[in-house]
Amino acid sequence: MAMPALHTEDFGSYQLAAAKAGNGPPLLLIAGLGGQAEFWTKQIAPLSEHFSLILHDHRGTGASSAYEGPFSIAQMAEDVLSLMDRYEVPKASLVGHSTGGAIGQYIALNHPDRLDKLVLSASWSQPSAYFSALFDLRLRRLETGDPKAYTIDGALRGFPAWYVMETPQLLSGGGPAQVPSLKTQRGRIEAILQHDLKAKLGTISVPTFVICAEDDAITPRPRSEEIAREIPGAALEILPTGGHFAPQAVPGTYTPAILNFLLGT
Repeated sequence: MAMPALHTEDFGSYQLAAAKAGNGPPLLLIAGLGGQAEFWTKQIAPLSEHFSLILHDHRGTGASSAYEGPFSIAQMAEDVLSLMDRYEVPKASLVGHSTGGAIGQYIALNHPDRLDKLVLSASWSQPSAYFSALFDLRLRRLETGDPKAYTIDGALRGFPAWYVMETPQLLSGGGPAQVPSLKTQRGRIEAILQHDLKAKLGTISVPTFVICAEDDAITPRPRSEEIAREIPGAALEILPTGGHFAPQAVPGTYTPAILNFLLGT
């Protein structure tokens, strides 16, 4: 199954581009900082065999309406809840990658009745000096006015070297169309740098699976190990490779791992 076409959902002051695919229990797929549903292209076919997928472009990204802030993880989470309400989905499982994982943490803590199961993929629970320095540097690169360099930098940091070597088109950059406005991206980066729920993770009651890759250079392995330690009963799987963008780089190992958790009893 190909990536489903996105349709506009109007929420008054903003619009979200969203799509549904497959049949079965509802499953939210929430992308990271890039914010676009197409991040999950390689998961659509296998997951839609078991679930009714709900995907969206975050506010201010992709085909959703332009928006320049303010941003917060709480606001992004409320957008997800609004989309669930629009689709009349009282409860769903959620797979959140990176920033999507931060959104998942917020929902699990503040609206646990809306979640069946939670997958936190290459995420984090509070900023570290490493994380803050990394995104400060990335923001400064974007502020030079060269979105192509920003995109290439993201590919070099996000994918393992072997995957970039096998996929040289990643080094062509994408130009302005692939990156939101500077003000939007600055707001989104500031939002992730303010995300700090570590002290509350111990109260999460939703069954949780934490997954990352050994060679993730954006949210390194210790971040996922920390989350798994803090959330009661959370399971943890470390993939041998895949980088930060393991869903794209190693779908053959990543997708079965999350399916095993989602389909388990």
